[in-house]
Amino acid sequence: MNAERALTRLLSGLRPELDPGRYVFTTVDGPVPAGLVPVVTVTEPEGLTLVVRQEEADAASLPYDYVAGRITLRVHSALDAVGLTAAVARELADAGLSCNVVAGFHHDHLFVERARAEEALGLLNRLAERSGGDRGE
Repeated sequence: MNAERALTRLLSGLRPELDPGRYVFTTVDGPVPAGLVPVVTVTEPEGLTLVVRQEEADAASLPYDYVAGRITLRVHSALDAVGLTAAVARELADAGLSCNVVAGFHHDHLFVERARAEEALGLLNRLAERSGGDRGE
């Protein structure tokens, strides 16, 4: 499967999917604690940032202050594609929604405020429809 680079096709093919879980951002000073299965890790000078399911963070007594929903854009976006992150962030920002984007090899993953995740999903579906995504392709 070839990764898509054309912005119009990326937007029309978003196919956003909301994971039912609740995710949190936390940080640790050392390695990933036993029992945690992070979906994202980022090494920073201040420590290791982990994005984990809320129940895992709670079980490990890890602090957090932001609970997110995870939306996966099912379109296979190329890592060098231009404009997808900006278009998605703009759509959500116009509705007052924050968005933390993580690019995987195959897909982009959006972490949005969990309480508004369904709203974000609807906005992204409408963005795809406006971009030609509801053509039965």
